[in-house]
Amino acid sequence: MNKLIVSLLLTLGITGVAHAAGDATAGQAKAAVCGACHGPDGNSPAPNFPKLAGQGERYLTKQMHDIKDGKRTVLEMTGLLTNLSDQDLADIAAYFASQKGSVGAADPKLVAHGEELFRGGNLEKGMPSCIGCHSPNGAGLAAAGFPHLSGQHAQYIGKQLTDFREGNRTNDGDTKIMQSIAGKLSNKDIEAVSQYIQGLH
Repeated sequence: MNKLIVSLLLTLGITGVAHAAGDATAGQAKAAVCGACHGPDGNSPAPNFPKLAGQGERYLTKQMHDIKDGKRTVLEMTGLLTNLSDQDLADIAAYFASQKGSVGAADPKLVAHGEELFRGGNLEKGMPSCIGCHSPNGAGLAAAGFPHLSGQHAQYIGKQLTDFREGNRTNDGDTKIMQSIAGKLSNKDIEAVSQYIQGLH
């Protein structure tokens, strides 16, 4: 398992796409339109739109490029990034990365099972824990491009895990690590781990 994580980190470090350095100050003005769904500071009030505040800059930049280039389908984002340059995307990512994320609360009935999956994985199914890539407190590994999860909306997390499981989201790199992990999760597992993540801080 540790070899898999080290291999992943090395692969991502070697194959990661270089992007322009972002300017958070410039990004604030450019991100104004994003605030309608994601909140002015990236703390989305709507549970179906992700919180972007405090998210890793590298991860945000990659996701925006993937959406713009058609590698990740997000219907609500259709056309919104089309006229933005690489520098615009980098600036927007830098702005949201510089903001402080809000915390959420988990359903206490689901926390135990969610924590078990997040911290320990599922040995029987060969599923690694989430902490290997997303860290014990859900802060992610920004340098490797692994996203910050703690405090993220459970509804959004649940949809992403389901999309990875069903093959509707495939932009997790050549290793397909998220598709592989999500494929081992039941609907109940997804609900539990999503709730745990929402309350993690």
